[in-house]
Amino acid sequence: MARATKLKVYRTVAGFHDAYVAAPSQKAALRAWGSDRDLFARGIAEQVTDPALTAEPLAAPGTVVKRSRGTSAEQIAALPDPQPDTPERDASTGKARAKPPSPGSAGAKSKAPAKPPPRAKPDPKPSGTALDAAEETLAAVKADYAGRERALAAREAALTRERRVFDRDRAAALDAAQTARDDAQARYDAALRTWRAARG
Repeated sequence: MARATKLKVYRTVAGFHDAYVAAPSQKAALRAWGSDRDLFARGIAEQVTDPALTAEPLAAPGTVVKRSRGTSAEQIAALPDPQPDTPERDASTGKARAKPPSPGSAGAKSKAPAKPPPRAKPDPKPSGTALDAAEETLAAVKADYAGRERALAAREAALTRERRVFDRDRAAALDAAQTARDDAQARYDAALRTWRAARG
């Protein structure tokens, strides 16, 4: 019988989150994350064994489980500080000189090309974990029955050989017994004739 596929839990970085998935192999984990690159070879994906981190992914194999790395405040604090706009000063008056509007600001010329709307994020690639497990089960069932069929064929061949030996031995034994019986009959008949002749 096929044994249940052993799952491992893998983790990679997804923005401010860690993405966990329970899968039978690194290849299956990459498919679940929708990645065409080997994140493990790049050092940005790894296997985890901590029970506190693996319990939830193992409860839903093939499903990506995301966990935030730190609080929202910690994530915001990790962002780089914005560069302050320092106003230029007029050399003659010492007063701050108004900066011209930046191309992306509200005061920019209306002729500036509008920014294209952001593209919608594509749906994640479907997980192939269930298909992998089904293919492994199918291969195991085929291998199991192929082995049993070979064993059955060997037993059938052995029975055929045993039947030939049985038929040969039976024929020889019956022939010998029949010959012995015929010889005994002949001797009896001869003795009977001699006895009758002696009496007459």
